[in-house]
Amino acid sequence: MPTREQLRIWRDYIETAQVLRTRLDSRLQSESSLSSGDYQVLLALTEAPQYTLRSAELAALIGWERSRLSHHLGRMEKRHLIRRVPCTDDVHGVDVTATDTGRESFRAGSVPHLRAVRELFIEALSPQQLANLDDISAALQRHLGVDGPPAPAA
Repeated sequence: MPTREQLRIWRDYIETAQVLRTRLDSRLQSESSLSSGDYQVLLALTEAPQYTLRSAELAALIGWERSRLSHHLGRMEKRHLIRRVPCTDDVHGVDVTATDTGRESFRAGSVPHLRAVRELFIEALSPQQLANLDDISAALQRHLGVDGPPAPAA
């Protein structure tokens, strides 16, 4: 069993991460009219060739259940952020593409979102603390057997 101190550290971590996510999500929504889910989907699509991914690939990439993604894509499609078309080489597959409107919304939302990341997260930590957090994240990813996020493009 974890010690009392270990449980305190765990709880502080979880609660702080939730407050940070809630504040980032709130700012994203108020400053760009994109939800965090919209942003995740559009980020993945804008990094994909021709801004397109198969629905199943997109779900796996962002870590969502297919049914959750399908419902969310329906809402995004109504707002003209994405379009879905049947795959030409797979009768059961669906290609999801970021529209011009979706890509522009993503670009417009990225500036205030990245500003909020800097203000709420990066500015709170010293360079050494950021490096330590990077090491901690890598250790957790290894322990859990998950890949980390892709390295940013140069």
